[in-house]
Amino acid sequence: MSHARKKLAILVGGGPAPGINAVIGAATIRAVLSGFDVVGCYDGFSHLMKGDITRVRNLTIEDVSRIHFRGGSFLGIARANPTKREEDLEETIQSLLRLEVDKLVTIGGDDTCFSASQIERKSEGRLRVVHVPKTIDNDLDLPNHADTFGFQTARHIGVELTENLMVDARTTHRWYFIVAMGRKAGHIALGIGKAAGATITLIPEEFPEDQPIRLQHVVDILVGAIVKRMAAGRPDGVAILAEGIVERMEESDLEHLRGVERDAHGHIRLSEVPFGEILRDEVTKRLKPFAVKPTVVAKNIGYELRCADPIPYDMEYARDLGYCASKFVIEGGNGAMVSLQNGVFVPIPFGAIMDMKTGRIRVRMVDIASDRYMIARRYMLRLRRDDFEDEAEVAKFAKVLGVTRDRFREEFEYLVREDPRPRLFHEDGLYAHSVRPPAVG
Repeated sequence: MSHARKKLAILVGGGPAPGINAVIGAATIRAVLSGFDVVGCYDGFSHLMKGDITRVRNLTIEDVSRIHFRGGSFLGIARANPTKREEDLEETIQSLLRLEVDKLVTIGGDDTCFSASQIERKSEGRLRVVHVPKTIDNDLDLPNHADTFGFQTARHIGVELTENLMVDARTTHRWYFIVAMGRKAGHIALGIGKAAGATITLIPEEFPEDQPIRLQHVVDILVGAIVKRMAAGRPDGVAILAEGIVERMEESDLEHLRGVERDAHGHIRLSEVPFGEILRDEVTKRLKPFAVKPTVVAKNIGYELRCADPIPYDMEYARDLGYCASKFVIEGGNGAMVSLQNGVFVPIPFGAIMDMKTGRIRVRMVDIASDRYMIARRYMLRLRRDDFEDEAEVAKFAKVLGVTRDRFREEFEYLVREDPRPRLFHEDGLYAHSVRPPAVG
């Protein structure tokens, strides 16, 4: 009696990101050409963890050969979490075994990666598991030069939207406070703000990590930018704000955080917090005693980015990742996240990206010591240490608010106490803490 052919399963967890279909397509094609059957599981782990094996479909090359052009997910998506109970993990594994699956490709962010790692652990060799890093947030623990797929497309579209709002701001003499998705990290906010040339971008990483972010601090940074802009003769501007600032705020500062629903992985549903509107109201209130009345409009950028058709970069990148994931697991690989580093496939073991303190997958934050961030910071229009070292500049700002220079210092000079020092790009500066170039001749 012949043995039934084993199968490779593919599923997608977390939130949407441009390029998902490119991974599904490439992984399927690579597996089918290697003689394997492929089954696509709908809606992440949500059905498998309940023992339901009817919400699947067999995938063929004809099914997937052109889906890489489109956004969204051919297999749907869900944030279902099978790691809350060992019973759910075992049920997920049993469901896959009943489907005659012994290889699993998961596509998702840090939560899905953690679920994949736990399924691999719990299966004890019954399943081989590989994960493909997907998120517009760009916050999986990859090397700094390696993006998660979907990030570049999301940034591209975010820049286009921001560019339109920048023109509107200048035309109508108003400010836009744009809250960008990104969860804990500020990658997408910084990427949009830097590329678009936004007036100012705020990310959670710039605040001391050992203490909560205070609402008053954020408000004063924005007020300082508005005042500096007005002193230069411009009543308009665009501020990009990473939604991750909300997660680190003192809860007593934001009544809106009380009772906010959390997802299956315990994360605050940041989209339910009207962060832009809160800041608009607080900035307006802060400026009212000074008789300065800017027009501020709050906007969110996020859901418009997640299901966009991928740009060619993400289309190609995601297909490469899908190919590598399928080839790796078919050829005996297991328990790793796939990555492409300088054009070379590098599997990263789950254990190497696990935070031993939290027991979760590590999240990659923006490196504020990097030149990339420091350049972005220097382009921003915000109060800086050198502003307060120039009495003429302080006088200009004070005049905008109709106060004395001493009063202006009293209100706002605290903002620059932790201002990063400019980097020096000369022999005694940059090369002092990096690789010195070889001598010539």
